Amino acid sequence: MTASLPFRTAGRPLSVPGRRPAPPALVLVAHGSRDPRALTTVRALTHRVRALRPALSVHLGHIELNEPLLPDTLAALGGPYAVLVPLLLGRGYHVGHDIPQMAAAAAVPTRVAGPLGPHPLLAETLHARLREAGWPAAPDGAARRDSAVVLAAAGSRDPGSAADTRRTARLLADRLGVPVLPAYASAAAPTVPAALRALAARGRRRVALASYFTAPGRFAAQCAEAAPWIASAPLGAHEAMARLVLHRYDQSLAAPWASAA
Repeated sequence: MTASLPFRTAGRPLSVPGRRPAPPALVLVAHGSRDPRALTTVRALTHRVRALRPALSVHLGHIELNEPLLPDTLAALGGPYAVLVPLLLGRGYHVGHDIPQMAAAAAVPTRVAGPLGPHPLLAETLHARLREAGWPAAPDGAARRDSAVVLAAAGSRDPGSAADTRRTARLLADRLGVPVLPAYASAAAPTVPAALRALAARGRRRVALASYFTAPGRFAAQCAEAAPWIASAPLGAHEAMARLVLHRYDQSLAAPWASAA
């Protein structure tokens, strides 16, 4: 099983002879926020992951702003190795630089999994949050011709991040049967107001806002305020999000391990 694969340091497996090695710890890596609801949300998601896989050692660390910070979480680990799963929705500076640097500085061997998005489980969560906000269960043809969605994301200067968001928008559009236009709170275009104007110009009179944020925060609130109709809650601790975290963990374990020289 993939969970029994050992990490390797200096070409030697970190395992005890005659004993099946424990699976690597799972560390959820959140960005951190001054909004207290964000910490509550990522803690709830961490608990949900633990509930889905009780035998797994599951921890939480933050890049900034909230405790525990990721370096402190890694320093306190009781196990010999860990897989870090970013609670980030696409590529960007944190995924490509900050988290790997913190992982490299840790005293325990680590592997950094890919970001959560894009993935169909995110589209599933977005759909569920829209339904909670009032999106119809089975809109007829006329309603679909009148409706659209703005997928409101944080934004990044990394072109890979925008590509990941566009992919999620296509997955959600396939699920809903209406146009889904990505828009951004900062660092990328179009803005949420610009996306809303573009859809209105195309005759879409009922436009929902899908909050493409892991947890509540300033950007999520600003985007929701611009919604002309319904606005969904952030992705949060939805059961599909917990399954996606474990999927990224398992993917990371299944990849080949490189031994140190």
